[in-house]
Amino acid sequence: MNRDYRNMTPDKLFIRSRKPFPDRFKDKVAIVTGGSTGIGKGIVLELCREGAKVAFTGRTGATGKETEDELKKAGYEACFIAGDMIKEAFCKEAVARTVEKWGKINYLVNNAFRFIDKAKDATEQDWYNVFFTGPVAYARMIANCTPYMIKEGGGAIVNISSISAHIAQPGRWTYNAAKGAVHMLNMCAAIDLAQYNIRVNEVSPGTIWTRETLRGVWEASPDGREAFFREMNRRQMMQRCGEPVETAGAVLYLLSDDATFTTGHELMVDGGFINMGQQGVKETALVQDAENMPKK
Repeated sequence: MNRDYRNMTPDKLFIRSRKPFPDRFKDKVAIVTGGSTGIGKGIVLELCREGAKVAFTGRTGATGKETEDELKKAGYEACFIAGDMIKEAFCKEAVARTVEKWGKINYLVNNAFRFIDKAKDATEQDWYNVFFTGPVAYARMIANCTPYMIKEGGGAIVNISSISAHIAQPGRWTYNAAKGAVHMLNMCAAIDLAQYNIRVNEVSPGTIWTRETLRGVWEASPDGREAFFREMNRRQMMQRCGEPVETAGAVLYLLSDDATFTTGHELMVDGGFINMGQQGVKETALVQDAENMPKK
């Protein structure tokens, strides 16, 4: 697709949409962590469009309230719960407030995750932050939600991981290790919860346009902006990056009754990136650092 990236603005970047299945999640209650922006917000919106009542969390109160107001103005039932998933007490609070408001929980989407990309320079606090807002919080939310799902006769959980759980990337010991932990948590939880008719699956996005992947882009010059988008797109098998709505569609499938015999599964939403291996990257870290390597 030939797009004008020199003059790209946030309102022009997102061009994709999906046709909802009316009432597919009518009378169902879902929790989405990290649902104020990006991929999480896309999931919240699509669940609401298909009839679900959705509670979502976020650390920034103003952003979350703005998202909640948008959804309510559109006629959807949504509830923002402000707090940090790193805190065990908040993980319990988010579940309790959802049950207090709507009386049950059918679905959980674990999405909130600190993007901390550190390598040998990572501090103990960096490691703590990425693991306790990521896989540890995911596990806590699963443990807190499952008793209510059991009362409903079953439920479905989707954990948002990443292609970074499967590939080595320079400077990302923290983030990739934590996403790898999500992958193993997903499989183990699926085994333990199958007996309760609770399905546990995983969606692993590739490069999706979000606030994090677009950091600093809008402040760049037109030439710099165009170079950024062209290079990011060039690395993809489909010659473009993804949009939050495309991840949301995959999540909704795994939550729905169309996936009743699917559990412990990982669904890649990466435009084929992970199949390309090193062909998807212009230069490896070794090539980039060749001048600094020891010479014999």
